[in-house]
Amino acid sequence: MHTVAVVLTDGLVEFDFAIPCEVFGTDRREIADPWYRLLVVGAERRRVTTQTGFVVEATHGLRALAAADTIVVPGSTTVTTPPTPLLRALVRAHERGARIASVCVGAFVLAEAGLLDGRRATTHWAYADELEARYPAVDVDPSVLYVDEGDVLTSAGVAAGVDLCLHLVAHDHGTNAAAAVARRLVMPLHRSGGQAQYVDTPIEPASSDLVEWAAMHVADGLTVDDIARHASVSPRTLTRKFRAATGLPPGEWLQRERLRRARRLLESTDTPVQQVARGAGYDSSATMRAQFALHLHTSPRAYRKTFRR
Repeated sequence: MHTVAVVLTDGLVEFDFAIPCEVFGTDRREIADPWYRLLVVGAERRRVTTQTGFVVEATHGLRALAAADTIVVPGSTTVTTPPTPLLRALVRAHERGARIASVCVGAFVLAEAGLLDGRRATTHWAYADELEARYPAVDVDPSVLYVDEGDVLTSAGVAAGVDLCLHLVAHDHGTNAAAAVARRLVMPLHRSGGQAQYVDTPIEPASSDLVEWAAMHVADGLTVDDIARHASVSPRTLTRKFRAATGLPPGEWLQRERLRRARRLLESTDTPVQQVARGAGYDSSATMRAQFALHLHTSPRAYRKTFRR
């Protein structure tokens, strides 16, 4: 029987912890027999305080990781200072062939243990830059829901842990078993797109009259040359003005503003995709689809299906 150990640390994110418990800990022998054996392991103490203040008690101490085939590290508020005994135990487990996985910011623990060096990994989009800055040897991909490097796996924020755990079930028991679990969880086996479509990157309001004018005319198919002509400045001066006002060069600002407007129109209206493209200033719906594929890893129609209020 495949043994899965879920590690508890202080500041535990409850949802991150609940996901592997639900997927691997619930008896599902009617789907695949044998199923999994679940161990809940305390990294330092058996009783830990969660992110929201209540207490969870582990059934096993850290030594139990020696018996685990798969170890899952959920996110916690203390991931930047993981206990040294846990790091050593993870390294020993990895060296003997155990599969190590993290949910959300649990990736910081794996990175601190050196298990992500030279590997591709992900975490919650809001913490991806911090992970990359803190651990430059890690190839951080903030756009995906999870990354499978074989013996080391990482998932994006919170609910992406479900995607990762279903992926592990598919690896261990086949796609049909994973699909059966997904139906029990009322979840799709595969979500279209990646994490990028969930990232909210609003453009801060700028006091620049030029930027305000540009924002008013984005839907008119505005180009960088149009903005420069309106301001009667050179491209170099225009870039300097936009960087000062928005932190972005004008071309990137235009791209982000069009994408932002298109997302909001898809979320809040039933306007046909072709009209959404025009309303966001794209020259065609094909151009908008290409931008969605490039930056959000999904299509406008799939995005609307996911986020239409």
